[in-house]
Amino acid sequence: MSYTVPEPKIFACTQSMELGERIAMAYGAKLGNVIISRYSDGEFQPSYEESIRGARIFVIGSTHPGPENLMEMLLMLDAAKRASARHITAVMPYFGWARQDRKDKPRVPIAGKLVAKMLEAAGATRIITMDLHADQIQGFFEKPVDHLFASTLFLPYLKKMNLENLTIASPDMGGSKRAYAYSKALQSDVVICYKQRAKANVIEHMELIGEVEDKNVVMVDDMVDTAGTLTRAADLMMERGARSVRAITTHGLLSGNALERIEKSKLEQLIVTDSIPVKTGSKKIEVLSCADLFADVMHRVHHNTSIASKFIL
Repeated sequence: MSYTVPEPKIFACTQSMELGERIAMAYGAKLGNVIISRYSDGEFQPSYEESIRGARIFVIGSTHPGPENLMEMLLMLDAAKRASARHITAVMPYFGWARQDRKDKPRVPIAGKLVAKMLEAAGATRIITMDLHADQIQGFFEKPVDHLFASTLFLPYLKKMNLENLTIASPDMGGSKRAYAYSKALQSDVVICYKQRAKANVIEHMELIGEVEDKNVVMVDDMVDTAGTLTRAADLMMERGARSVRAITTHGLLSGNALERIEKSKLEQLIVTDSIPVKTGSKKIEVLSCADLFADVMHRVHHNTSIASKFIL
């Protein structure tokens, strides 16, 4: 007697509705129906408008600021658990609060660990995410974590550009491992930016380790927030004789006056994914969709097949 695995049900949080629709389309399914009821004081309540009893469900939602995005994901997971879903996978293209992955001074939280525990307590039985701020955050979970790399999107894009005298750069010391991995795949040189911060989002000093003269430089990073680091690094590299400077960053937070900084800088192009909704307003920004990547991994997870090929770098 043959047994057919029932197809999963896919839902999206409000903040990731557009990406959720693209992922569902790439998967070959329709996005499930969820209604969000809101109270006048700001409290809200999600409701699945179809049965999910005994089903595998995927809940798509990035947890970028503000806090409502994380809260909605937690409520969606809790509702699914209480509706007797069999497997509940939190699909989080951008895992927020991950910059707080350790105590960097006394009397501060480790928010990344706290968020991991809240997701598990809410009902997540698996996490699928992309380019965590620090790889070790996977260890904050007791449930399986599929940590995907946006290099599966960026490397083919860079190879098609066929840039001469290509050099890969890291905008800070923390990203040197990622830069070396890209340089190995592209057989290019590497340079590293060394920066000292006066406080969060404020750079006091930056220095360049390596030569960029007559090079087409591509900086790689996991996220761009205020764009202060990227734009300052781009300007410094152009002063040192680089032909051009581009940047590829997985998560385009682009907060504050980031767009203005990018426009005024010598950065030629910024390439990001649609892990979170990208602010428009700059012709320098190119967006690559991660929908096909997540749809493929979700299909493999559901059918219990290997996803090893998705772990480039």
